[in-house]
Amino acid sequence: MSKPNIDTLQERISPAAWKMLAILSLLATMVMYAETMLVPAIPDLIKDFHISYGTSSWILTTYLIAGAIMTPIAGKLSDIYGQKKILLVIIGIYAVGVSIGGFTTNIYEMLGVRVIQGIGMSMFPIAFGMIREKFPRSKLAIGQGIITSMFASGAVIGLLAGGHLIQSFGWQATFFTMIPVVLSMLVVITRFIRKQEPHPQWKENQSSNTQKKGFDILGAITLTVSITSFLMALTMVESSNGTDSFITVGLVVIGIVYMILFALIEKNSKFPLVNLKILGHKTILTSNIMVMIVGMSMFMVFQTIPVLIRSPLPLGFGEDPTMTAHVQLPFALVLLIFGPTSGFIISKLGATKPIIVGGLISAAGFASLYLYHSTELLISVNLAILSTGLSLTNVGAMNVIMLATPKQDVGVSLGMSTLIRIIGASIGPAMAAMYMQTNTATIPGIPGVFPNMESYNLIFLTATIISLASFSLALILRKSISNIHLHNMN
Repeated sequence: MSKPNIDTLQERISPAAWKMLAILSLLATMVMYAETMLVPAIPDLIKDFHISYGTSSWILTTYLIAGAIMTPIAGKLSDIYGQKKILLVIIGIYAVGVSIGGFTTNIYEMLGVRVIQGIGMSMFPIAFGMIREKFPRSKLAIGQGIITSMFASGAVIGLLAGGHLIQSFGWQATFFTMIPVVLSMLVVITRFIRKQEPHPQWKENQSSNTQKKGFDILGAITLTVSITSFLMALTMVESSNGTDSFITVGLVVIGIVYMILFALIEKNSKFPLVNLKILGHKTILTSNIMVMIVGMSMFMVFQTIPVLIRSPLPLGFGEDPTMTAHVQLPFALVLLIFGPTSGFIISKLGATKPIIVGGLISAAGFASLYLYHSTELLISVNLAILSTGLSLTNVGAMNVIMLATPKQDVGVSLGMSTLIRIIGASIGPAMAAMYMQTNTATIPGIPGVFPNMESYNLIFLTATIISLASFSLALILRKSISNIHLHNMN
């Protein structure tokens, strides 16, 4: 009986890697469960807090701003102090956010809670980095695809549970049910995740990967100011007030100035927060832009569909939170099924072909939503098509980024990739809110104003154009990858 050769052994996924993947997948399920439970409640929060559609986008955007700020910082801290230690700290902060969320009584308290929860988003580049170290290169997409599917499983559970909880007990219950779940995850990670040696294929840079005990404080501050300014400006563009327009322009200027300062600081820093050479590499940059478009598309859906389904007839469908969750369920179900499938497809065919197909399917899904959203069934079918394309694009692009990044920079690189995705996710609800706030109508006998059909047409048309841009980038990425060997990039 012949012994397996070394190459075959190195392609195997160890039991320890599978155990870590299972635990981190549960973490992904938990966070997405928490977030999607709140999605059907957006119209209720608008009513209870007496806020506009534009202001309502802050419920998602504030959460994302905090995540955008903390993600690269957490990635760097995990490189310096250890992945598990920083992961536990971040989950602890997230636990505080979900524990007090149900007690908020106004929009300002809610936004404060969402900032605390948003910090928790920075746990995911750490989780992806931990998986990257334990899986062989050829199986990396499988691990990532499984985590992606667990995001989707959390969305499925969250939508189903959230719709019923909101209708029966109010939106506050979506927070209260999360408390024991988060505390359980803290215990599981503390008890069962142990520090282990990386997979043999990732050891080539170990000798040069001595941890540098330094942190770029000025870089963190300038990045924080820049990202916050840009995202705040995006959430204010729906206002036609002259003063607010002046503030918006001022925020954009501040964002540009501080982004330039950030680049200069990183270029000269002894311990840079971001490796600009890695981030600016053509392959990684193109992949990151595609990841940003995925985030934008997903959160545009989260902001738009609940308002459309729950707005009264004839400007919406006049449904309750439970039906709102059911309409969005196919989007999450297809992600659940297609997430791991995408990983296996990419591990067999490479990343570029699925990314190209994913971009094309995403564009087709949004185009169909633009043309056909007159019934709840049509919306559900189109969301299922859309989620297929987004799954392929996201898993493929992230796989390229992880393979293209040298070992010593994986924490910061994945942190920046998640940051860019969050920026896209922040743009999505702000853009949707802008269209909904500026295209409204009234219904006789029903107080208030509601988005009209033109607002939804503009949202879906814009998303279609953006998805076509992602398809074009996929074609560029194919040429870029053909000219380099990813794992040998310097």
